[in-house]
Amino acid sequence: MPYHQPKGGWIELICGGMFAGKSEELLRRIRRAEIARQPVQVFKPAIDDRYGVDVIASHNGMRREALIVRGAREILECLHPETRVVAIDEAQFFDPALADVCNELADRGLRVIVAGLDLDFRGEPFGPIPLLMAQAEIVDKLHAICQVCGAPACRTQRLVNGQPASYDDPVVLIGASEVYEARCRDCHEVPAKPKRQSSKPKTR
Repeated sequence: MPYHQPKGGWIELICGGMFAGKSEELLRRIRRAEIARQPVQVFKPAIDDRYGVDVIASHNGMRREALIVRGAREILECLHPETRVVAIDEAQFFDPALADVCNELADRGLRVIVAGLDLDFRGEPFGPIPLLMAQAEIVDKLHAICQVCGAPACRTQRLVNGQPASYDDPVVLIGASEVYEARCRDCHEVPAKPKRQSSKPKTR
């Protein structure tokens, strides 16, 4: 159901693992806004250049020009006065100020559409996405298909030479299908990941 805030803007967050269709959904919403003749600006972080320096693209081949920014605050500097919709892809790579920027834009009356990974390859919260999940009016979590068992996949498996990457490997490593797979919780592997501390209360 379409969301509408008569007296102001709002934030929509599209999140999930790799290959879940986040960029595809972002591009779909951008296209619908443009059909409605709403001025749109699209941004992406400078770190992600897999499909071209000034392009956002889905894994199924959909593409759209985007403005490259080095940090979240630069979005405000590049904003056109007539813009009504701001779309941001690969949001997990932005600095923590992204949440503040998105809220400022929404407070100005703009519709803000954000897409990004909610978990890194370790299965841990990624960048500013968790804060945006709490602050957004709309949150859509998409799922891919686990490439091991076929179950709904909410996690991203990083492979190094065909083997699961260690917990101690760098969090940011830009790649696609050759180094990442969609996995469910049961099939997701992270060697050397610290054990979770039990939250069970101690008994005397």
